[in-house]
Amino acid sequence: MSNGLIVSISGPSGVGKGTVIEKLREMFPDCRHSVSVTSRAPRGTEQDGVEYYFRTKEEFEDLIEKGEIIEYDQYVGNYYGTPLTPLLKMSRGGQDVLLDLTVPGSLALKEKFDDTVTIFLLPPSMEELRSRLSGRGTETEELVEKRMAQAKGEIEKAIHFDYVVTNREVQQAADEIAAIMKAENCRFRRSRDAVDTLLAQ
Repeated sequence: MSNGLIVSISGPSGVGKGTVIEKLREMFPDCRHSVSVTSRAPRGTEQDGVEYYFRTKEEFEDLIEKGEIIEYDQYVGNYYGTPLTPLLKMSRGGQDVLLDLTVPGSLALKEKFDDTVTIFLLPPSMEELRSRLSGRGTETEELVEKRMAQAKGEIEKAIHFDYVVTNREVQQAADEIAAIMKAENCRFRRSRDAVDTLLAQ
């Protein structure tokens, strides 16, 4: 049995990664979502183990020390990372896994796992991105400006990703990513066992 796909979706804060992943999970009920660990505080109705595993800075650093974090990054003063054990368990069990990672996080994951598929999610425009960030109602104007400045630098790194999808509308973005996943699952290296079985008959 082939390992499941590891699909890492990145993009600027406010681009809609979480909403698009939610839609993809509706479309692919068997697809799993790797929940990241963060040292930031929960926002609104966010729950531990659902949107993120929420840990203190000290707890996060302890996980790094123990080798339980595959990759991590600091963003606006908080740690974000990918826990090792759940990801390996899902992928080795043949399940496709979706990850919502920072840009450096996706690139680091690709270095460690060759089969990782990296997708950069773009906003339709910078004006729309600003509107989405302000519309959250959870960010100060100063933080919105900081995130907008960071977004420019992140978008410059889209060149290093396997695919780029513009999130004009959630269903459209999810459909495009679904097409990428279907194509990746049809790559020869993932179908080699089926080919060898036929040739052996």
